[in-house]
Amino acid sequence: MKFGPIPLDQAEGAILAHSVSLPSGRLRKGEVLTQDHLTEMAGQGMDRVITARPDQGDVTENEAAARIAAALAPDPAALNLRVTKAFTGRVNLIAEGPGVVELDVERLQALNRIHPMLTLATVPQYQQMAKGGMIATIKIIAYALPGTAVETAENLLASDPAIRLCAPTLGSARLIVTEIPGGAGEKGVAAIEARLTALNMRLTQVDTVPHEQSALTKALQAASDTDLTLILTGSATSDPHDVAPEAVRQAGGHVDRFGMPVDPGNLLFLGGVQGRPVIGLPGCARSPALNGADWILSRVACGIAVTGDDIAGMGIGGLLKEIPTRPQPRAGR
Repeated sequence: MKFGPIPLDQAEGAILAHSVSLPSGRLRKGEVLTQDHLTEMAGQGMDRVITARPDQGDVTENEAAARIAAALAPDPAALNLRVTKAFTGRVNLIAEGPGVVELDVERLQALNRIHPMLTLATVPQYQQMAKGGMIATIKIIAYALPGTAVETAENLLASDPAIRLCAPTLGSARLIVTEIPGGAGEKGVAAIEARLTALNMRLTQVDTVPHEQSALTKALQAASDTDLTLILTGSATSDPHDVAPEAVRQAGGHVDRFGMPVDPGNLLFLGGVQGRPVIGLPGCARSPALNGADWILSRVACGIAVTGDDIAGMGIGGLLKEIPTRPQPRAGR
């Protein structure tokens, strides 16, 4: 692409690089210059204008952005996405409902290495989204992109889609709260229910039992038609064999992971009973503030497998915002 100042008599059909104020109104950058534009510029004493003119084989910014978006999301509805119309070299990918974003990070990084003028920015991997949230934006920085770069991008993205929104696959949850004298009791149930609602899930059952292994085991063994069981203990779970994880095992279930390198949220555990997932919530889940439980709950709700190794990898970026009311702040005095 040719870019720079040129005489007005050579500028017809070129792309205006910078906005120009004229008596008839502001002529915005990106406009294709007509003879009328140039005549009005000359009347203002201008003899040169900064323009961009695509070379043979270049693809204009809007067409390039639209083609790359089509390669990223060939069937947007199937990926739970909406693709906006290209404007000023930009196309956005929008969430069509709640869910969790799944990215082919390696291919998307390769896309950004094709050409400096071709850019893609996304939310983080496994980000929870609400309907209408922006998942990704494609921006062609220059007014045109070499056609070879567009073709390379299309070929890179030609296999399985590299961006999708995984919609919730679970519909209901029960919450078992263990109680200790003077404890928080059912405080925080509303915050937990709000988390489920954001994932199109219903909290259909809340059971309160004493903070005892036998009582919790019995509650876990009780028949339930919910898709997910959440446990919120009255006393912090501080060991893999503490009351709650041990009750899961005694109920015939399993614990896949206790503890996570996300703060707040360290004391979470993940397992299953009767073929259904179980999440042992950390105490911080009583607050609506973001914590490690949100990361696990959203993935489980959307049918994304979470392994112990996955949880171990959450530590990088897992230092979340400090809670002002934390009884023992992480920072030293």
